[in-house]
Formats: sequence, C-alpha cells, structure tokens
Amino acid sequence: MGYRPRDSRFPGARVDALSQYRVVGVALGKHFTLAVIDAGAVFSFGEGTTGLLGHGSLQGEVLPRRMEVLVQTGQRFIAVAAGDEHALALAEGGELYGWGHENANGHGPQELDGGEADANDGLAHYERTPQRLAALVGERVTLVGAGLCSSWAVTEKDERFTWGDGHPDCYHFGHGVGTPQVTPKRVEGLAGVRIGAVAIGERHTLAADEDGVVWALGKRLALCLDAATPEDVQGVTTPTPIPTLRVRAFMSF
Repeated sequence: MGYRPRDSRFPGARVDALSQYRVVGVALGKHFTLAVIDAGAVFSFGEGTTGLLGHGSLQGEVLPRRMEVLVQTGQRFIAVAAGDEHALALAEGGELYGWGHENANGHGPQELDGGEADANDGLAHYERTPQRLAALVGERVTLVGAGLCSSWAVTEKDERFTWGDGHPDCYHFGHGVGTPQVTPKRVEGLAGVRIGAVAIGERHTLAADEDGVVWALGKRLALCLDAATPEDVQGVTTPTPIPTLRVRAFMSF
C-alpha cells in the first residue's frame, strides 16, 4: 500500500496520562486497550462492561488506570496480549496471568470468580481480575499471543501451548481437532522447532521459527492455501509449513 496522508478529521493525539512513562508494549482488545511500561506496571482503559479492564469492577476507564492487582504480585510485567474478550499479562519471571471470558482466559470454568451467575450482569463466565494460569506453573513463558478467542504461549524450553474457544471450523490450536481447549495444552506438532513470532487471527494462526519458516494453522482460505472451492472450509489441524514463504523472525526472548 502506498503512502496515504493522515485524515485531518481524525488527528492523532498523545495519551497524556502515559506521557511520563516509557511504554514498551501495547495490546488492543475489543473496546479496551492495555499498555505496559518499562517499570513493569500494566495500565488498562476503555469499555469495562465485561470486567476486561482487570480492576474487578464493570466500570469503564476513559484514562489509563494502573492495574493494582498486578502491582500487588510484586512482579515486573514485560508484555501484554489481548483478544476479543480476554487478556494476558506476562511477568519478567515467566509467570503468565489471564482474565476475561472462560473459554479463552486460560483458567477454564472451574476457576471463575463471582460464583453463580449474577442476575443483574450475567458475568459468571468472566474472570474480572488477572489470575496466574495454574496450568503453566513451573513453566517459564517467554512469548505470548492472543487472537479473537484464542491464545499461544511459548516457553524457554521451546514448548508451545495453545488454548481458547475452538469454533468447529477454526482448527487453529494445533491439536488436530477444532473443539474448545479451555486450558493450555502443549502443541506436539512443533516439537524441536524454535518459534520467534506468532500472529493470531480469528480463525487462523501463523508462527515463524528461527529459520524464517512460517507454520500455518486454521482455515485454509484464511491461510491462502489451496482450497477446492471458495466454499471449502477444510482446516489445517496440525502445524504445516508454507513452502513459498520465508520471513525474518524477530526473536523476542
């Protein structure tokens, strides 16, 4: 795409509430934003109707607000990721925290807060504050990614874990099936492959290894792979390299 001048109707503006900090990472979810600063704190702002800002309430935040729940862990956070209705925060020591919808927050329904569904808000399916992912305790996570309703985590041992809401024609978790995987599960199809970058869409995922090979998962049409007809929804259910594509993967760990 060629150069296009900025639309004067929508001028960019600095987020003054964060101007005193050095922001090192951002993530955009559905109607909410996360930002992590070099001191290790995480800020959130946007719509709060589903508790996705991580403050334990349903209140929206027009200005960035520090997530005190993460401050109380005593850890320094280095990265954030956000999907449609879930979010992740990665600590410097490799601990991973998640919150949001039960199908994608990494905890599964057995660890939701709030107990029974509230008749007034119906949010028993959401974790409203960040909680450490029990399934990854003992693993040092070095890279995270989030899509619409799914997530990836890569560990220092070069192991890949995926989880999320597996729509029947998504196939993008790498476990050979398109059913939900609500807690992290190891992707066996990438054993021995060192992943340096991950991009996750609504129904497909791409992962680049240290040699620049791009591995594909998900709906074939979304991956621009051969499909018999435009209506073909056949999926790639295990990690498959794209033979015509090589990239320079940025190793983030």
